[in-house]
Amino acid sequence: MIRDAQDPLGESALHDLVERYFRTSFTTENPIITEAVKRMLSAGGKRLRPRITLLAVQACGGDPASNLHLAAYMELIHVATLIHDDVVDRAATRRGVNATAIDFGNRTSVLAGDYLFAWIFKNVTANYPPPIPQVLATTLAQICDGEVLQLHALGNVTTTFDDYLAIARRKTASLFAAAAECGALVAGGGPEQVAALRGFGEAYGVAFQMLDDLLDITGQSATLGKPVGNDLAEKKMTAPLILALDRGDVAFRGAVRSFFADASVPVERIIEAIGWQGGLEATRDEIARHLVLAKEALQPLPASTAKKELSGLADALLE
Repeated sequence: MIRDAQDPLGESALHDLVERYFRTSFTTENPIITEAVKRMLSAGGKRLRPRITLLAVQACGGDPASNLHLAAYMELIHVATLIHDDVVDRAATRRGVNATAIDFGNRTSVLAGDYLFAWIFKNVTANYPPPIPQVLATTLAQICDGEVLQLHALGNVTTTFDDYLAIARRKTASLFAAAAECGALVAGGGPEQVAALRGFGEAYGVAFQMLDDLLDITGQSATLGKPVGNDLAEKKMTAPLILALDRGDVAFRGAVRSFFADASVPVERIIEAIGWQGGLEATRDEIARHLVLAKEALQPLPASTAKKELSGLADALLE
């Protein structure tokens, strides 16, 4: 049955659909990898990427319940990137529980991430027509590209905000954009609808990454599931740091260089200095600006509850 775009399933129902799929239907041919992935899934998460896929389906007049597998693949791509990230970053925890590498070892974790990517694309190419497989293949290449660019920017205080945006669009926003685009495509959305939803996903994804950066230095360890200031300790050039450097004085730039060179310098000192130099407020302004762009991207879509809920996701980030 095709569900009318004006009468979609609500947000909680969409979330329940995705969670039920992971609890009852998700499995791979390798029990070790299935266990590793399910352990990561059970640690939580807002399931934003599959939710955006299903809302995009609804916004284009499709039935979300018929497209659960596609939505789940968006979350599983995200999970595979997290498994790899934790190996690259030598992370001990993820969402408050042991990182996959801690419980399964680096070698198994890398192979589990690789296997999951291959398993997803085997199923996507078997069950979805072009251009959906091509969109997801391009997205995976962009994610890897962004991760490499981020690695090469570690500790580089000359990184510009434009450099940062280029990385964020690849490593984070590309999957949000693909989630929305594929939802529109599978529901038979026209070119204008597909472009609108992809534009929403990209702008939303950049704002999401900047909020993640902001929470890294303003949140609580128990909520974050990792130590406060963890990204700074790993020498990542985050939005608040780059924007503070843009506005900061010579002394601040020297303090950041010293922090990156000397692990004994307290991260709290740099966090305080970022606030003094205006990095936190400037990041909040950039988040708000990108969320305006996300909502503006939705304008070509006809009025519907799904469109309203997508706009509501953008508003929720500001909270």
